[in-house]
Amino acid sequence: MTDQHRRATIRTIPQPSDLNVNGNIFGGWVLAQMDLAGADHASRVAQGPVATVAIEGMKFIQPIQLGDVISVYTEVEKVGSTSITVALEVFAERGPNRDEHHQVTRGRYIFVAVDENGNKRPIPKG
Repeated sequence: MTDQHRRATIRTIPQPSDLNVNGNIFGGWVLAQMDLAGADHASRVAQGPVATVAIEGMKFIQPIQLGDVISVYTEVEKVGSTSITVALEVFAERGPNRDEHHQVTRGRYIFVAVDENGNKRPIPKG
């Protein structure tokens, strides 16, 4: 991702209820945060609601730990006639002063613009 087009879309702190049996943050929680961030960015481009249609190229690089502060960065990679592809990167700040930064996850989500009935709709140009 290039910093010029990348947005810090979500910044959050996982809670103890988000832990898996290994004591790390559950992967599904991370996917949900990425979906929220990607949909936020895509809906701005689509100028209205979007629905997730695919998740591609997902990679869990290292576990998220309890106490980490998570930032989800988004960048629009491609805009089609009805779909938007968003690249996402997730970073964890950890340590006593939050001075350690680790990339923990990355992936690509594809969204489709939808109308009030949930049907595909064209993405406005410009």
